[in-house]
Amino acid sequence: MSYTNVLVEKQDYIGQITLNRPAEMNTFNVPFARELNDALAEMDKDPEVRVVVIKAAGKHFSTGIFLPEFKDKTNKEYREFIRLMDEHNHTIAKMKKPVIASVKGYALANGAGLIFACDLAVAAEDATLGTTAINVGLICTGPAVPLARSLGRKKTLEMILTGDMISASEAEKLGLVNKVVPADELEEATMELARKLAAKSPLALQIGKTAMYAMQDVPYHQSIDHLSELFAAHCSSEDAEEGVTAFLEKRKPVWKER
Repeated sequence: MSYTNVLVEKQDYIGQITLNRPAEMNTFNVPFARELNDALAEMDKDPEVRVVVIKAAGKHFSTGIFLPEFKDKTNKEYREFIRLMDEHNHTIAKMKKPVIASVKGYALANGAGLIFACDLAVAAEDATLGTTAINVGLICTGPAVPLARSLGRKKTLEMILTGDMISASEAEKLGLVNKVVPADELEEATMELARKLAAKSPLALQIGKTAMYAMQDVPYHQSIDHLSELFAAHCSSEDAEEGVTAFLEKRKPVWKER
């Protein structure tokens, strides 16, 4: 598939999606949102990709939805538009493969929401995050969903109702990003994490991610039973047998299942 608003490449089992509207600070519009979701879905189906990285061209990760889009729409048109702007929240959660955000510059509103929706995130120390839509009379309802899963109700409400921005270091303390590094080390740190995951059993990665999302949607005891079933099924897989055998034989495993 051909893309313009995002750039797609893959190497060594790592798929990379680059947000490619730098002149507009990688803001979301209809073509951008569609291409992002299509690229993610394509990566998830690709047997040559085990891990996906989302990064950005230009100085900033993304500053949200392109504001001129909020004009001259009917209620029905707004519903369809916002559904598309929020679609990545569904797409990433449904993907079997882990998705890593590589964050620099400003990541605001829907741009911050994209980071919250990703499974992991590495940020440059000068990055700034915020659910800032309320500052222009809107509200970050889409980003609030994955945000609340990480923060809980009170801190999520504080962020979306005040629109205050936070530093990368504060985001790390809150658990919104996994690691903060100097800006000139961002790409290498992100790829180091991606390579670490890509070296793992692809099947184990998929089960691990699927299990985590399934666990959030069901009651405590039911989630334990469900995850136990997933683990039992995985234990009988070729990759599980290969991983244990390779460890006992003190050799590098050769993963077979995708």
